[in-house]
Amino acid sequence: MASLSVRRLDDGVYQRLQQRAAKHGVSMEEEARRILEQAVSVPSSLGALALECFGECHGVELELPPREVYEPVDLDR
Repeated sequence: MASLSVRRLDDGVYQRLQQRAAKHGVSMEEEARRILEQAVSVPSSLGALALECFGECHGVELELPPREVYEPVDLDR
C-alpha cells in the first residue's frame, strides 16, 4: 500500500481535520483516508451522483409542476 505525506498544511485545516476525526471517533490519519477516498471515488451511476449532489441530505426539495396530457399526433392524415 502507498503512503502520502502532506506538508505545509494550514493550521486551521489541521485543527478542523482533528475535530472531524474526533467527531467520527477515528484517528486523523483514518479521517484523511476517508476524505480522500470519497473525493476520488467514481459514483456507481449518474443517479448516484445526482443523489450525492442534490439528494435529501442537501435540503433540496423541488416541487414539480403538474404534467399536462397531450393527445398523440395522428400521423395518418
